[in-house]
Amino acid sequence: MALPSTGAAAAATRKPGGLPRLAALTPQRVRAVKIAVWLLALLPFVRLLYLGTTEQYGANPLEFVTRSTGTWTLVMLCLTLTITPLRRLTGWNWLIKLRRMLGLFAFFYGLQHFLLWIGVDRGFDLAYMIKDVYKRPFITVGFTAFTLMIPLALTSTNGMVRRLGGKRWQALHRLVYAIAVLAILHYWWHKAGKNDFSEVSIYAAVVFALLGMRVWWRLRKPASGARQPAA
Repeated sequence: MALPSTGAAAAATRKPGGLPRLAALTPQRVRAVKIAVWLLALLPFVRLLYLGTTEQYGANPLEFVTRSTGTWTLVMLCLTLTITPLRRLTGWNWLIKLRRMLGLFAFFYGLQHFLLWIGVDRGFDLAYMIKDVYKRPFITVGFTAFTLMIPLALTSTNGMVRRLGGKRWQALHRLVYAIAVLAILHYWWHKAGKNDFSEVSIYAAVVFALLGMRVWWRLRKPASGARQPAA
């Protein structure tokens, strides 16, 4: 159903105070929200550039940038997984327009994280990289998570949705669930060496709560007939 934008239809979407309901934003306002979210999602990268040009990475620049890009990859994954539950709970269907963009930002920060490891940390030494993947579990799951992100990024366009078909595209993009779990394991094993689980525990709780909501809805579907949530 088209979103109302002018005249009496637009007036019907306003609260008594005169503000438009979030569930019925006009296309122009949805576009403005997308631009604002895009700018906010890019801000961590701009911050890293600024800190780099002003030499504020600290005593271990590689560790600082690697940790930052890894953290923001996980943040973007969590935000991507949040869209469907939030849309279902609030009725704000326009939120679906943000999900693909947030997923691409997750890949963007994940790509930086990967390139820092393979390029700066390992010097593009393929044998060293393979040995690292084979012998260190946290590298293994991190590498697997990034590898799974690649087909999702490559099929993120509307053209690929049409070529694959809606059902196959949606099935492929459910890999984001496995990616999120692997990202948590990657972070968890990395912190295990320092016995510091305070921060990763928060991300783990968020991810498993978001996935748990999906499982709950799926289990309730046969009894209630409710529509199964999208990925």
